[in-house]
Amino acid sequence: MATLWEQVRGGLIVSCQALPEEPLHGADIMARMALAAKQGGAAAIRANGAADVRSIKEATGLPVIGIVKRDYPGSPVYITPTLREVEELLDAGADMIAFDATLRARPGGCSAAELVRRMHGSGALAMADVSTLEEAIEAQRIGADCVSTTLSGYTPYSVSRTGPDYALVERAAQRLDVPVFAEGRVTEPSQIPALLARGAHAVVVGSAITRPQLITERFAAAAAGGKGAIRWI
Repeated sequence: MATLWEQVRGGLIVSCQALPEEPLHGADIMARMALAAKQGGAAAIRANGAADVRSIKEATGLPVIGIVKRDYPGSPVYITPTLREVEELLDAGADMIAFDATLRARPGGCSAAELVRRMHGSGALAMADVSTLEEAIEAQRIGADCVSTTLSGYTPYSVSRTGPDYALVERAAQRLDVPVFAEGRVTEPSQIPALLARGAHAVVVGSAITRPQLITERFAAAAAGGKGAIRWI
């Protein structure tokens, strides 16, 4: 574990994800995207789905933070929501598993603490995706190895911003004993030193690097005079 923390400290983690309806969807394509990220200097990769985790680990040799995005009726929690997704990622060899650690009800009544215990039981690290400081504190209490600000602005009760949640990163870094990862709406290289200066252990960037349709939207919106909203999660 110490080696992984040192490997990513002060570095860039690239989220390589493409949903089924997106043109780059597919484990082989994401593995190539991750290899490009490695060549560009990524310290680790965040990936969605067991197939992508396997392909990316084989192609890059980098640490992989695995998630499974899956919708369940009646629950807003969709990032590694149940033990089913945890098992899939453990079987794929994820080094760390990220999960929704908000205080919202999980599908089937499974608790976040159960997920963490299962990850630790198989030697995987647990990354808690949070949207508030309260959630970050609770995630540390239940044993999460680190927290990430992934969901800030994406829950009904957290503040929506156009850029990274610098304040949450700083407050969490001051309050917690576990590493804090900055993630969410990081769109410019200049934002990374600012997040690290506020205590982020590392910074996760996804859409601004690996989703060309959204990158194109950004440029197209500029060409059209700034019309249109860009989605970065």
